[in-house]
Amino acid sequence: MTTPQSHTEKMKALQTEQKKKTSEARDPGRGLVLVHTGNGKGKSSSAFGVIIRALGWGHKVGIVQFIKGKWVTGERQFFTKFSDQVDWHTMGEGFTWDTQDRARDIAAAESAFNRAREMMESGEYDLVVLDEINIALRYDYLDIQTVIDALKARSERTSVILTGRDAKPELCEYADLVSEMTEVKHPFKAGIKAQRGIDF
Repeated sequence: MTTPQSHTEKMKALQTEQKKKTSEARDPGRGLVLVHTGNGKGKSSSAFGVIIRALGWGHKVGIVQFIKGKWVTGERQFFTKFSDQVDWHTMGEGFTWDTQDRARDIAAAESAFNRAREMMESGEYDLVVLDEINIALRYDYLDIQTVIDALKARSERTSVILTGRDAKPELCEYADLVSEMTEVKHPFKAGIKAQRGIDF
């Protein structure tokens, strides 16, 4: 049974341990690389949450979408209100099962990546989000080593978030943070279509 005294002692020990870890942590002197992957929802949504955090600090953000095409989304409409801080580029042509044209998908992915590389190297951005790039890598529309080399060549100022399921092991190894979203339950499997304001 936990008593008030034992609880206090436990929390003090945790506090001491946390303070020690915090005091030993260092600033890397460069932007971080974050990977949001897994088969659950929330990969892009989490990245957009980080964008909001960055905007709160007055940071400059670039977004390149590799898959979503011209689909109108709430986040895209919202971030147009911050055009002085956010550069948004939707360069994919939609889901791969819609285009059914590998050469066209590769060309779209390469064009999007060229734009992303320019943004990462420019030194103008605090954060660049490569939304659904992991899908382009999954289907080999892009070469993983080329992507990692571009991440290595990014401005020291720039952090990068790469989203999409099935992130390549090489990318996960290079990244500073890897978060995997796990699907437990999904309304689509119960026949519920995507909801405006929740799913897009």
